[in-house]
Amino acid sequence: MILNLLTGKLSRWIRKGALGAVLATLGMTYLGWVFWLLPYGTQPFPRQLEIPSGKTLQEIGQLLEKEGFVLNAQAFVALAALKGESHRIRAGIYRLEAPCSALDLLERLVGGRVELYRVTIPEGWNLLQVAQRLGGIGLVDPEGFLRKARDPVWASELLGFKAASLEGFLFPDTYLFPPGTTAQSILQAMVRRFEKSFPAEFHSRLLDLGWDLLQAVTLASLIEKETSAPEERALVSGVFHKRLRMGMKLESDPSVIYGLDKFNGDLRKSHLLMPHPYNTYVFPGLPPGPICSPGREAIRAALFPAETEYLFFVSRNDGTHHFSRTLGEHLRAVSRYQKARP
Repeated sequence: MILNLLTGKLSRWIRKGALGAVLATLGMTYLGWVFWLLPYGTQPFPRQLEIPSGKTLQEIGQLLEKEGFVLNAQAFVALAALKGESHRIRAGIYRLEAPCSALDLLERLVGGRVELYRVTIPEGWNLLQVAQRLGGIGLVDPEGFLRKARDPVWASELLGFKAASLEGFLFPDTYLFPPGTTAQSILQAMVRRFEKSFPAEFHSRLLDLGWDLLQAVTLASLIEKETSAPEERALVSGVFHKRLRMGMKLESDPSVIYGLDKFNGDLRKSHLLMPHPYNTYVFPGLPPGPICSPGREAIRAALFPAETEYLFFVSRNDGTHHFSRTLGEHLRAVSRYQKARP
């Protein structure tokens, strides 16, 4: 009797457990259909969807939910993780003709079937960094892009004067490029943007200084890399202009770093003695060419330097600099703000 009673209860528990498992499976199937397979959209179509570069999967999911492309951000994130696509979504601007399911949307974002690529080139980037950014979003082959940008014959033809490369003339800005845009077309667009951002006022100032465009952009690139403080640009420029007039070496650390084959972030005294063309501790005057793409305000500072008595400056390690009139004052500032280089 007791055995029969226990057996009956166990049977009922099993049936209840089985029913619960079935219901759970049905519930998960329904939720999967709703969240992953059912077309969804809260706004009229067709619509554009922009996935900015550098966003995490969580941020992309939140963007898609906020803009009404998916029902639930976490469900989209879970789907991407389940399919092993967490790090494969491509940035760009997509055109969606009609509502689609989260699964279809994920496949499109991973496939990178974009209408336009939006790419932002920050101030102070060099050719290698630009190539890596464009290659990272799948727009160009980075090596092919670099070969074209560093072709001295083609660069000289495009710029209208003799140049070793397009370094310094790929204007830092935000660009939109359709898929399939060639490296040559991208480079041309960036140089044209530079030309449009160099007003008549700047050209007139070149004549006043007796400089050519390459010299101005080269100095502007040093200023761009030397300081991130906008209020210091004209003052840094003033120091460099004064040193050039006096025949002093510019002694610009960023120019030394640019000329190194490899750099691990630790500038040593031995680096300052290397006789490469960009070492402004060894060679007087400007380096052979720009070391990065300067922004408009760095170019303005190069052309319109502040009048100053300063001849030296050293980083305070907070984005600003200590400026000095004499070598003695400068050495005390170096001792205060900088560790001794081995």
